[in-house]
Amino acid sequence: MIRFALALLLAAQSACPALAGDFSVLVRTPAGQPVADAVVALYPAGGAGSASERLKGPFAVSQHDLSFDPFVIVAPVGVEVGFPNKDPVRHHVYSFSPAKRFELKLYGKQEERTVTFDKPGVVALGCNIHDWMNAYVFVADSPFTVKTDAEGRALLRGAPAGAARLKVWHPYAKGPALESSVQVGAAAQTETVTLDVRRPPERRHSY
Repeated sequence: MIRFALALLLAAQSACPALAGDFSVLVRTPAGQPVADAVVALYPAGGAGSASERLKGPFAVSQHDLSFDPFVIVAPVGVEVGFPNKDPVRHHVYSFSPAKRFELKLYGKQEERTVTFDKPGVVALGCNIHDWMNAYVFVADSPFTVKTDAEGRALLRGAPAGAARLKVWHPYAKGPALESSVQVGAAAQTETVTLDVRRPPERRHSY
């Protein structure tokens, strides 16, 4: 009986993917400076599951001080994102991106519009009235998708151990998104990625 129970336990363990420790990614410039607002996405070879399982809202990009806030947002496929206007002037938010084309015509302070993002990809945002305003919605199809903090670190928790594809994207990167093969282990580990980014444009904050 003991041997039978042990056999069942081993079979159950082998049927489930091993869970890794914390998988961290540090994004640095060639000069070693941290890169904030980079999006890091991990795609396990065995499948990642639904992005909405781990990426929880609410999701919103506000207009404040004639800027979009946040500059980069990660949202799962199929989610509704709010666009509240917190400025004393009207905004006209739009995107021509293939992943989502939309237009939110002029609306004023304390008003809000919503958009459902139904395809994965990068959606660049603009304002038809204030052409210096820009921001990005990264519509994720992997639950292991995180934006780097001010230190350039993205922490991916609970990814299954094994082979995976790593993707790193930034709106000001000098080139396409970086993609590489990684091996996620059963213990905490850190990967460092070098990403060359251009200087961001100046942002205006006057009415």
